[in-house]
Amino acid sequence: MAKAQMKTKANDGSVQDFLGRIANARRREDAFAILKMMQSVTRKKPRMWGSSIVGFDEYHYKYESGREGDMCLIGFSPRSQAMTLYLGDLARYAPMLGRLGKHTNGQGCLHVRKLEDVDRDVLKQLVSEAYKNNKAKHKQSGNRVIE
Repeated sequence: MAKAQMKTKANDGSVQDFLGRIANARRREDAFAILKMMQSVTRKKPRMWGSSIVGFDEYHYKYESGREGDMCLIGFSPRSQAMTLYLGDLARYAPMLGRLGKHTNGQGCLHVRKLEDVDRDVLKQLVSEAYKNNKAKHKQSGNRVIE
């Protein structure tokens, strides 16, 4: 049986072109604002991951099952229903999330319909903490952080 291939891989697609093609003007403006915010936090160049995720920095993981791959440390995707920010374990940020404003979240994804619905200073603090903690977590667990 063939090994399953990761669909979400870093590629050389143009982040600017991808974001520029967002039909909804507000979502496009919000996406460029999040791009700028994540660039200022990470001080890294963004890369496309798959066809719809803009990611920053990356790490290599390997599970006990033998499955391994690379993934961005943080990223975002301008989905049709909401902007999805991939920040990792959000449970640890409950106090910050309480101050953020209107959002929903899953285990590692934060969903924001419009940036005007959230406190941008709190969002930037959340992105910064998530980036720093994700980097430390993956280094401690033996995953190779690719800088």
